[in-house]
Amino acid sequence: MGAQQSVNAGKAKVDVHVDLTHMLCEALLLPPLRSSSANISQIVGRISLKHPSLFGRSEKLDVILDKGINDSNLVVAFRRPRPEWLSQQSFVIQHSMSPEIAVHGFPADNFTRSGSRGVNLSRLSLGVELNEPTTSNWTSGTSVKFEHIRPVNNDGRSIARDHDGFPLTCSGNLHDNMIILKQESGYADIKDNSFLRVNFQMEQGLPLVPKSLTFNRVKCAVSKGIKLGPTFLVTSLTGGSIVGDMAPYQAFAIGGLGSVRGYGEGAVGSGRLCLVGNCEYTVPLAKHLEGSLFMDCGSDLGSARHVPGNPALRQGKPGFGVGFGYGVHFNTDLGQIRVDYAMNAFSRKTFYFSINSGSGT
Repeated sequence: MGAQQSVNAGKAKVDVHVDLTHMLCEALLLPPLRSSSANISQIVGRISLKHPSLFGRSEKLDVILDKGINDSNLVVAFRRPRPEWLSQQSFVIQHSMSPEIAVHGFPADNFTRSGSRGVNLSRLSLGVELNEPTTSNWTSGTSVKFEHIRPVNNDGRSIARDHDGFPLTCSGNLHDNMIILKQESGYADIKDNSFLRVNFQMEQGLPLVPKSLTFNRVKCAVSKGIKLGPTFLVTSLTGGSIVGDMAPYQAFAIGGLGSVRGYGEGAVGSGRLCLVGNCEYTVPLAKHLEGSLFMDCGSDLGSARHVPGNPALRQGKPGFGVGFGYGVHFNTDLGQIRVDYAMNAFSRKTFYFSINSGSGT
């Protein structure tokens, strides 16, 4: 659910955007919801400042601040004008603060939600992004950035170990430093009755500064949609791998929305490897109303024990999970209203209510 307002201040344009995502967890869908169970999981407010010509030569400056209840993200991007047939260049500074519950959180209520153990991550990055000219089906981008990651507690103080005394960083100190070369490519083939999307990401940690992490992290996602008469079937498969130096927070977390529904964020497991499959079958019910059946599954492929400190095994996460359920989606001018009902392998049920804008959640 979004509310947006734009204000012109000279040559600058200020966008104010508020987005609301509401998730409710109930044992059953049909009984009336109790007010004590209706917890707002995420409220995100966005302030966006855009300047179309900072130095009078069409240089663009974007400043975006996202603020949630427990997290924040600030991005400052400066873009130089270049011919369309050349790579578009951006200088980006970013700082974020967010709770680290996907890896270090503990599963609760038969893995339907994840609780915090007081570990938060402060990330500061500076770098350059190059986006190649878009062809008919392909997109490509390359970036080089320096990243400084510092675990902190709920009071904002730096910490080096988790609740059980295991290191939170790869270096064992209060922070990790790394220089990352990232390559991302995408392919999309969209037709009237089907679509195919492929996204490939590779990150290489470069040993260019003392005690920096050296690693290779790869992630690939493929999704295919097919129209079957008036209905639509979408399947997707996502896999990832990381080798070399590794901090626990770099593990692939499995579970939650966008992964395996019916589980809390990271409640299935976290490892050096991951494999997640999703399948959703959508049926039109009325002019703006759709119904869906879905099934998700995910696994760490037995790699949780190779994550430093074994956080997933210490929290008793199963390493493999299956979730399935149904949903009702209502399309409006404000966005898509979604009501999804999922059950995990422990027969525990989760009810999701969300209002998504057309651009995403």
